Amino acid sequence: MDQYAETTVESFDGTSIWYRRIGSGEPTLVLCDGVGCAGYVWRYLIPYFEDRCRLIHWNYRGHGKSETPANLENLGIEECAEDLHCVLDHAGIHTPAVLLGHSMGVQVILEYYHRHPERVGALVPITGSFGKAVDHVHDSGLVKRVFPLLRYLSERFHPMLGKLWREVVRSELGYWYAATFEINEGLIRREDFFPYLEDLSRMNPLVFMRTLASAARHTAEPFLPEVKVPTLIVAGEADRFTPLWISHRMHAMIPDSELLTLPMGSHTGPIELPELTNLRIEKFLDTLDGAGTAKPS
Repeated sequence: MDQYAETTVESFDGTSIWYRRIGSGEPTLVLCDGVGCAGYVWRYLIPYFEDRCRLIHWNYRGHGKSETPANLENLGIEECAEDLHCVLDHAGIHTPAVLLGHSMGVQVILEYYHRHPERVGALVPITGSFGKAVDHVHDSGLVKRVFPLLRYLSERFHPMLGKLWREVVRSELGYWYAATFEINEGLIRREDFFPYLEDLSRMNPLVFMRTLASAARHTAEPFLPEVKVPTLIVAGEADRFTPLWISHRMHAMIPDSELLTLPMGSHTGPIELPELTNLRIEKFLDTLDGAGTAKPS
């Protein structure tokens, strides 16, 4: 097969899910984005690993090049996990894969492991929570309290919000907000972050809010102790969206997991400190056998 190919697969409810296959070799790395994202955070990871591994990157339903489901009730973490299953089957990935999840992608890969543990060789949760993603934003309950109102407004006025959403999200105001409250502007390059704002601005705001609402409800915490595969948790020391203590809690609950803390890194750590992130993931992969599972001790 060519080292680069992109295609779509019809998921369980008929929704068309886009994915691309990059590089060749083992193990297979599967890249799962955050909510509202369509691949910007893997900008430095993909070229680093594409010569030694096969990579699968895909877009969630209603994100990027994937189709929005006909039933907008089907925008949850559980549906994303089943989409991932369809992608792996369609791509012919039947040996255990290494799942990397950024932000909401952490919930997706943990849910997928819970449903299909035999298809997972290792997990790499990156700057994300294991559940209830809005509860601890900025280590306060403010977002949790106002989120129901924001969701109501998006449901009630979404036909009128589209143009405003597109203009504000990708504007200097959108970048100012992110630089002030979410990212480490001293580490990140502006051109590395703006693709996120562009991708987000193209989303239907109702789809974004319903997907985020699912991430706010879902939690993998009850089955974290059941994780039996090698796990490397990547956390940002200065992550204000997913505070560091959440990664420490996940580390404590997943048996034999490893933890990398990115110094001064924020929620966008993989593009703020790409060399450290990639080298540590490479070291982790070196502890796995060719199929992406732990080497015998």
